[in-house]
Amino acid sequence: MRSTSGKVVVLFLLFLLSVVGSAVSGVVRRHDLAGVQPLSRVAIHRARLALDDKAYVKASPLLLGIKGEDTEWVTVEIGSPKPTADDWIGVFSPAKFNASTCASENDKDEVPLICSAPIKYQFANYSNPDYGSTRKGFLRFQLINQRADFSFALFSGGLDNPRLIAVSNAISFANPKAPVYPRLAQGKSWNELTVTWTSGYDINEALPFVEWGSKWGPVTRSPAGTLTFNRGSMCGSPARTFGWRDPGFIHTSYLKELWPNAEYTYKLGHQLYNGSYIWSKSYSFQASPYPGQNSLQQVIIFGDMGKAERDGSNEYNNYQPGSLNTTDMIIKDLDNIDIVFHIGDISYANGYISQWDQFTAQVEPITSRVPYMLASGNHERDWPNTGSFYGTTDSGGECGVLAETMFYIPAENSAKYWYSTDFGMFHFCIADTEHDWREGSEQYKFIEHCLASADRKKQPWLIFAAHRVLGYSSGMSYVAEGSFEEPMGRESLQKLWQKYRVDIAFFGHVHNYERTCPIYQNQCVNNEKLHYSGTMNGTIHVVVGGGGSHLSNFSDTVPKWSIYRDLAFGFVKLTAFNHSSLLFEYKRSSDGKVYDSFTISRDYRDVLACVHDSCPPTTLAT
Repeated sequence: MRSTSGKVVVLFLLFLLSVVGSAVSGVVRRHDLAGVQPLSRVAIHRARLALDDKAYVKASPLLLGIKGEDTEWVTVEIGSPKPTADDWIGVFSPAKFNASTCASENDKDEVPLICSAPIKYQFANYSNPDYGSTRKGFLRFQLINQRADFSFALFSGGLDNPRLIAVSNAISFANPKAPVYPRLAQGKSWNELTVTWTSGYDINEALPFVEWGSKWGPVTRSPAGTLTFNRGSMCGSPARTFGWRDPGFIHTSYLKELWPNAEYTYKLGHQLYNGSYIWSKSYSFQASPYPGQNSLQQVIIFGDMGKAERDGSNEYNNYQPGSLNTTDMIIKDLDNIDIVFHIGDISYANGYISQWDQFTAQVEPITSRVPYMLASGNHERDWPNTGSFYGTTDSGGECGVLAETMFYIPAENSAKYWYSTDFGMFHFCIADTEHDWREGSEQYKFIEHCLASADRKKQPWLIFAAHRVLGYSSGMSYVAEGSFEEPMGRESLQKLWQKYRVDIAFFGHVHNYERTCPIYQNQCVNNEKLHYSGTMNGTIHVVVGGGGSHLSNFSDTVPKWSIYRDLAFGFVKLTAFNHSSLLFEYKRSSDGKVYDSFTISRDYRDVLACVHDSCPPTTLAT
């Protein structure tokens, strides 16, 4: 281990500290480029020791979650004899570090002082504008239970040239291993829900289960399976190096034979081998409707949300400025929501594993009450030479492992992130744009089978969703390529959408909102804009990638098929009143108001009616 001091006390301190970061080159400044993972701005591999006896960091309270809370606010007091505008506080967990634990991929010309990234950071003057003159201040951090203790380190030199000045005492949650952040999802049958959660308990320490029951029936217990992964499961840096953090254990239980629309309560449990139990708080959910059931059904769809920090940490570069607004607006309306689809670019952790915990904590008020269904995006899956359709490094080395493990999807193989799911009068076909979808591919066969399997008499509302825009977008990046779509997207799939009469196709990836007319082969096939009745003739395409990440500009070119465009954060809500009436609403996350909407009214015969390229040949025989 390197040290600028030969003193034993310094070596001992280095062994005890635990600090984390990310290797980047170049000068880093606040308010720079939007769209850059905040933790990647911290050049932690360059950190050097500059301990000052007169500098201090004090964190309180020492013990968190004494009443079972999994989120707590912490006060950090700091002081420095030589304050600068670039001083910052990093939050590290676990609270100890040792450079000797660096992975081989971390090797540099000089041995790093610190081998893992902070889970968040704030500049010292963030809430202390007089820090430079008073030489002291207070900061507030919101911490979540992440299976380990925490410490706070004061650095000078900014993010690009950090110098470690002082380190705080360690603080911890009362039970760092407690089960937290349940995520509901649709199972493989209509009357099955899954519950996935995170804890610090391996199966050799405790048996995981869910205790659940209807409000009018007996309570039962369903066992849970346990998964985890290690650094070797990651495909590259930073996930494999400075971004690595132990993910704990991910448990999934299957709640079966649910009654349609029945109310259930549940809580997460772990039975220790000494006979005692560890419990989560209690939650509730409403079971899914029977396929074809004629009842009010409300669906939320958006993409590209990511996470943000309520304490203001990490947000100097405007990475996901709309994330909290979207989350909070959905929570506010949760009594009027039955299921949520987040269609790719989930947490934007980009290889900083700690951020998945942060994301699951942020959405827990939603995921603990309604099914939260995912699609795979480039920031979950893409990494060179790993089988992804695109050879980018957008996943930060995660190569799909986090998304496939942290959340359940009803796929035959979670590494192939495509699946179908039924919800009452809706039939959903979720595609994976990070794997080949072209005609002749395995996924193409799945898409056709999924669309063909919809019983339109029972499930009149047929929805296709995927991350990248396989349909239509006038986003600047696509228009610059002259494609108005992901290359090879609709060329491969539009005949399927038309043949099987897909009502609406949803996409993310482009961070804005755009709705097309009912369209086929680049031509509007219906002149209505606000109310569609009878036969639709084509599919409406919607880009709803404004969930929270930095916004993407539109081109100056407005195609004839583009009905409504909005450069704002938002999401879509679908409300099926019955088999003949559907309401579509686009809401901004800032105020929850509706900025675009339309209705569809039709009968079963309108779904059956032949339109161009939708019906097989007929015979004149009688």
